[in-house]
Amino acid sequence: MTPPKAVTLSPAPELPEFDRAPVLRVRAMPADTNPAGDVFGGWVLSQMDASGAMTAARRSQGRVVTIGIEAMKFHKPVLVGDELNCYCRVIKVGRTSITVDIDTWVRRYLTDEPHHVTEGIFTYVAIDEKRRPRTSDTWGWHREDEHHDWS
Repeated sequence: MTPPKAVTLSPAPELPEFDRAPVLRVRAMPADTNPAGDVFGGWVLSQMDASGAMTAARRSQGRVVTIGIEAMKFHKPVLVGDELNCYCRVIKVGRTSITVDIDTWVRRYLTDEPHHVTEGIFTYVAIDEKRRPRTSDTWGWHREDEHHDWS
């Protein structure tokens, strides 16, 4: 009887390039549609808002709330089965606010064909445990540390 061969695990993968990876990746499902079978624009908008909030929270090192959507444009529909990818970039840091540019792309189901579907500019305010605005000087990340490609 021969002993079983030892299983060798592959080496640990390299860390992904988080500044190039989407902040959020999710599949559009039938539950995300209206009675006509189209994915709700509001569902797409909520995914974008969640992505922007994650980016702003990371940047402010704390809780944030959405205070505005300065621009929003839908270019193409999102279809059931599409993989939705939200890419975020901080474009402005104010006294208590963070403005995030969000580009949303899909890879079509089964074909992986890429489409730029929406874009928007969302603004968030950093808040403390009492839900009051926190100033950027309390974030532990200073303007001179700003990296324009950070997401």
